[in-house]
Parts: sequence; structure tokens; C-alpha cells
Amino acid sequence: MPDVTAAEDEARAIATLTVAFSADPVTRWWLPGAHQYLTYWPQFVQAFAGPAVANGTADSIDDCAGVSLWLPPGAPADEAAMGAVALDAVPKEDQEKVFGVLAQTSAFHPDEPHWYLPMIGVDTSRRGRSYGSALLRHGLDRCDRDGTAAYLEASSERSKSLYERHGFAEIGVIQGFDSPPMWPMVRKPGG
Repeated sequence: MPDVTAAEDEARAIATLTVAFSADPVTRWWLPGAHQYLTYWPQFVQAFAGPAVANGTADSIDDCAGVSLWLPPGAPADEAAMGAVALDAVPKEDQEKVFGVLAQTSAFHPDEPHWYLPMIGVDTSRRGRSYGSALLRHGLDRCDRDGTAAYLEASSERSKSLYERHGFAEIGVIQGFDSPPMWPMVRKPGG
């Protein structure tokens, strides 16, 4: 298994996450058209988790075949930029339902300091090689060294199962209108 290294090339990391999330139920619920998805998803990833590259907390495996973007305690996503991308991407008639579901996510973030994993993904041509598990273990080792909890939202049954195997516990369900469910999950240090 290749080592996990820093994902220093933000464009390549975003490309991997774009391929990885191309069939994600929640992502494609709010960005259903191919052109819409390919136009706006990379911008959304950059706003949502781009600070991970600047913070040195973006991880890569096998030359960006898999990528995880961790935000350390106190390093938030750029919510204003995320909102601007979503406003441009989502037709006016769908904005109430999309923003209603996205707004639910903030209610589940832990109050105590925590590492946030907004995105982890593996290129579809490289799945099945345990890259996701290796990236998770690497990031969770960082959390354990810090004695800090980890938080994420699982956007598919498959990812939820992976996170449960790594010690995450579901703390609720995020869903509204006709959206697929997302599961906010927390892992205590050493979990």
C-alpha cells in the first residue's frame, strides 16, 4: 500500500474529489445535471475544504488517487464562498430546499474543538484498494495525537459503513424535502 503524503497540488486533489463524488447521492441531488456538476462542484470543493491544502492537512495516496481534506480545530470552511457557489449553481426554484438541507449540517457540529473531515474520496478507477481506509487511519492518528474528536457527514450508506468501521458513531440524520439522507458522525479520540 502506498504511503499517505501531503496533497500539495490543490487542482489534482479537487479533480480526484470531482470524480469520486460524481455519483454521490447528496451531491447529485443538489447538482443533478452533468454540466451543472462539473461547473460548480470543483468551485464548491475549493470553498468547502480548500483551506486544508493551505493548512497542510490535505492528504493524498498513490499520487492523488485518493484524497482527504481535513480542517483542524478553528479552521472553518469558507461559508460565504460556499453560499455564493450554491446560489449560482442551484436554480431559484430549488434554492429553498437545497439551502434548507445544507443549513441543517451546522446544527450537528460538535461544540468542543474537533477535526472536521468535509471530504474524502478515491478515484473510481482505484476503488477497492483500501485507499479510503488508509486515508482515514492517517487522519484519525492525527486526531488521536491531538486528543481531539473527529466529525464528518456521511453522504451515502457505503461511506457511513466505512466510517463506522473506523469508530465513528451516527448522531442524527440530515434530510429534508426530497433529499437523500446524510448522517452526521463523531469519533472520540482513541475511538
